[in-house]
Amino acid sequence: MTGIFARKAWLRKGWADHVRFDIRDGRIAGLERGATPGASDVDVGIVVPGLCNAHSHAFQRALAGRTEERPPTGRDDFWTWRERMYALAGRFDAGLLAAVAAQAYVEMLECGYTSVVEFHYLHHPRAQERDAAMFDAIRSAANQSGIRLTYIPVLYERAGFKKSAPADNQQPFVIDVEQFLEHHAHAVHCRTERINIGIGAHSLRAVCQESLQQIAGVAARANVPMHLHIAEQQDEVQQCMAATGSRPVRWLLDNHAVDERWCLIHATHMDADECKALAGTGAVVCVCPSTEANLGDGLFALHDFLAAEGRIAIGSDSQVSINPFEELRWLEYGQRLAARSRNIAAVGDSHAGQALFARALAGGALAGGHVPAGLHVGAPADLVVLDADDPMLVAQDDATLLDALVFSGYRLPIERVMVQGDWHVLDAGHVAREETRAEFAVALDRLWKSP
Repeated sequence: MTGIFARKAWLRKGWADHVRFDIRDGRIAGLERGATPGASDVDVGIVVPGLCNAHSHAFQRALAGRTEERPPTGRDDFWTWRERMYALAGRFDAGLLAAVAAQAYVEMLECGYTSVVEFHYLHHPRAQERDAAMFDAIRSAANQSGIRLTYIPVLYERAGFKKSAPADNQQPFVIDVEQFLEHHAHAVHCRTERINIGIGAHSLRAVCQESLQQIAGVAARANVPMHLHIAEQQDEVQQCMAATGSRPVRWLLDNHAVDERWCLIHATHMDADECKALAGTGAVVCVCPSTEANLGDGLFALHDFLAAEGRIAIGSDSQVSINPFEELRWLEYGQRLAARSRNIAAVGDSHAGQALFARALAGGALAGGHVPAGLHVGAPADLVVLDADDPMLVAQDDATLLDALVFSGYRLPIERVMVQGDWHVLDAGHVAREETRAEFAVALDRLWKSP
């Protein structure tokens, strides 16, 4: 058993002072407000619950910083970026994936994510063993880092709405639905207390209607998270309308029983009707502001979605930034630039930072299948310790602490991070940082410098 005494902690009803946590068997066995520290307690400043990174492509950590030059054609957008991503994906094997994913997951923990939803379509299904090896690489990376993992195996079976045959550079992703469901069943047998299993389809354009129905049926029967990219690009919206006669979100709502198990990634380009209707289903939209900005996707209709009581989560997606508080900050800042107004996310709350944190916590827990969210008796002991004396936080009060954490953008004041009762970050650094960095460096050398 571990005792933790915090001067202040963010609990399910907000801030509480002098909170003592009893951690036993990886869970919060006891919680006392207005407490005094025990003789052997770990004495810390501020404790907040860890956030869920609700959308990750871990292998793309190897691509960050390598796509920022304009090609000779002059055209540079999501679709040209995608060609470079495809080229990188074709170089991966299981060993490289394990090293790159471990680095990404260590960085996530150091920045305050305690769980990650890995949206995995890098299958290489030339043989079932190869496909299982790529899954094993993700599990290995999660175990090495200590992060809580929700594994989302993802079906990717065609090049587009009217293109049944995948392109050559999409082969690392492509798998038929029978192989995919076999792989999902294998993954389910590997589930543990730290590794949850959901299911997903890459996008409406990349799967046929019949396959999507099968996958959604599996999710419904097993009551697990169902993840899907949707409406990220305007071209995608136009292609969907040409193929189906409907916009993507509207088509999905008309053809599937979307509910709170569903997590829709991006949903950037919705009209007002889609926005209101999607919010009404209880589904989570995972917004990935740093990636969406990097790729020039557009801006999610945040104010309208929140005003309709929609649920949101955040994700690092392409790994150009791994920092939940930066994601929240830029989610708000993008809206401010578009609206030429301030505190857009403060819908039902007078403080934007606090509102963003609370919404991302609740939505991320749903997206990862970890509910209910937050620090309470019986919950997994996944918590983040902040330095109360850091200049970012000193002299802040209960109303402004989370605002400062989100909007004071410099080095994060994170001292420790615990997952399932184990400390994985101490003195602001991951306990396996040096080992993981060395393995990552070797992997990148193989990916980028080898012929």
